[in-house]
Amino acid sequence: QSLSSSYFGSSKIMATFSGIFVASAIVFSFFGIIVTYAALFSSLQQTLLINSSPSQGQVLQAGEAQVTITWSLNNSYPTGTDSNYKTVNVKLCYAPVSQLDRGWRKSNNNLKKDKTCQINLVTMPYKPSNNNFTWTIHKDVPTATYFIRAYVYDSTGEVVAYGQTTDAHKKTNLFKITAITGRHITIDVCAACFSIFSIISLVGFYFVEKRKAVKSSQRK
Repeated sequence: QSLSSSYFGSSKIMATFSGIFVASAIVFSFFGIIVTYAALFSSLQQTLLINSSPSQGQVLQAGEAQVTITWSLNNSYPTGTDSNYKTVNVKLCYAPVSQLDRGWRKSNNNLKKDKTCQINLVTMPYKPSNNNFTWTIHKDVPTATYFIRAYVYDSTGEVVAYGQTTDAHKKTNLFKITAITGRHITIDVCAACFSIFSIISLVGFYFVEKRKAVKSSQRK
């Protein structure tokens, strides 16, 4: 009888743990679906109107040029659309032409996996209008073709909307940034001067040693 009681007791415990495990799996799956859905780019509303100073096809030099960005709420949306907007994060994004054969820049509908916009420009509190920012292109920005995109976050830190300077196919209002190559005219001139100085020093050293050798032989 004691064995039977132990057996049935163990079965009840196992059944309880199994029930808890199944319930937990359902709950976590449910939240996973919500998180995944909330993180999809296709689920976001394009409620921001964004403009940037570079013209189509303009080439800018990294470390020197500046980009001015302005944004505001698209008033064609119903009043209250932005009631839960808290912050705006403006980013520099790779255009499709600069994503080809570069998996580390690949676009993905899941924003947690998306690598289109890797360079943060500024994060600011949300305002429906009169937003502007001037960004000096960092020296380490790679050569590529770009556009600007801004993500809107709510009070919980979730992305809820966006805006961008290009069209849906990312073909308009694109500009190019040329990276610093690491060489400069001043550096080249200095290098040439040092090379000439080295040659002159080598020749001078040769003649000094030759004269010493001649004097040494004459003394003998």
